[in-house]
Amino acid sequence: MDRKFLMILVLGCGFMFVFTAFQTMCNIEKTILDSISQEDDNFKGEGYTSLAIIYLFFSLSNWLAPSFISFTGPRVAMVVGALTYTAFMITFIFPSTVLLYVGSAVLGLGASITWTGQGTYLARCSESTTISRNSGVFWALLQCSMFIGNLFVYYQFQDKTRIDKETRNLVIGVLTVIAVLGIVFLAALRSMPDNAEHDNELEQKHTGWDQAMYALKSAGQLFFTKKMLLLSLAFFYTGLELSFFSGVFGSAIGFTTKIAETPKEIVGLVGICIGAGEVFGGGLFGILGNKTTRFGRDPIVIVGYIMHMAAFFMTFINLPNSAPFKDTTDISYLETPSASIALVCAFLLGLGDACFNTQIYSMLGGEYVNNAVGAFALFKFTQSVAAAISFFYSSHFGLYVQLAILVVTGTIGTIAFVFVEWGFKRQHREQEALEK
Repeated sequence: MDRKFLMILVLGCGFMFVFTAFQTMCNIEKTILDSISQEDDNFKGEGYTSLAIIYLFFSLSNWLAPSFISFTGPRVAMVVGALTYTAFMITFIFPSTVLLYVGSAVLGLGASITWTGQGTYLARCSESTTISRNSGVFWALLQCSMFIGNLFVYYQFQDKTRIDKETRNLVIGVLTVIAVLGIVFLAALRSMPDNAEHDNELEQKHTGWDQAMYALKSAGQLFFTKKMLLLSLAFFYTGLELSFFSGVFGSAIGFTTKIAETPKEIVGLVGICIGAGEVFGGGLFGILGNKTTRFGRDPIVIVGYIMHMAAFFMTFINLPNSAPFKDTTDISYLETPSASIALVCAFLLGLGDACFNTQIYSMLGGEYVNNAVGAFALFKFTQSVAAAISFFYSSHFGLYVQLAILVVTGTIGTIAFVFVEWGFKRQHREQEALEK
């Protein structure tokens, strides 16, 4: 097997285990903290606020991530970042409002170097002919995390209207061990030598502190180019929809008491269905990587947009406006909320997210190979800003307003991505004509 592809598999497995812990925790955090606050009147931690802090610090520290990686390299950066995910999990064993929010901030700092390191490492392991395949394979492996953790949560939360301390600690303990296993995989990654196409300008012309400052400066210059500003609209939408399906959607179903006799156990099934959509999309685009490169990325993103719009409409008619906040007996346009519709929506949200993210990874890794660190840092910066904003307003806006925001930003982001893709296609055609 090709050594670079083997490293993609190891990278995917490492992220799969780390994010089995984190994505499962995101999915149940609101439910877990609500149960803790019922037992302890002094605990005031709020799930959406915690997630907002994570993404706020994530967004701000993304500007420093290229400089950090210029010193450590992507492999060390990912290991250090993964340790902050594990530390965050441990805070739930010792419920404290201050500890929760401090852990959230530390995780946000670690997330920036984790994801920027991942994007850089993925680009170094890929060529223009393999970037779509590698992006799809990595994404499919990453999203397998939605199965493992959420299946475990589904069985642990069965027949429970409140998540007791014993169940919480068991779930958190298991998830923490899984995160540590992911760190072991990331530590096993081999250093990939720089390719002439990949970050050579940064490595050859600059060293030490000057190299770190150059990385920051080049990322800033890249951000204000026309194509990157347009892409930022698509990045922004992926942040909003990420926060919706990872933090709000599952909680809204768990709080809708008329959707099932024990709605809390459905939260785990929601995560599994989202993961099924993500894995199916990532696997499909990994297998069809060469064809997507040939025909373009825009058709896949448009398909993802249509799936998301369908999911938002079905969620609108299925769940009540008050569902994101607390247990409610309210109904929406359907007399009885349907668990089946909710699970279909979860699958569509996951598949649509895979459409957007795999094609964004493909574009950044394929078109921005000379500044992969900066490109992926800007992607994660914009995405995490959007996620932070979303989690802040999730505590105040009803479900219907949140869905309206997603529809508007999704439409704008999709149009922007398509324009950029058309621009790159035109650029490639002109280049081919000149070579002939």
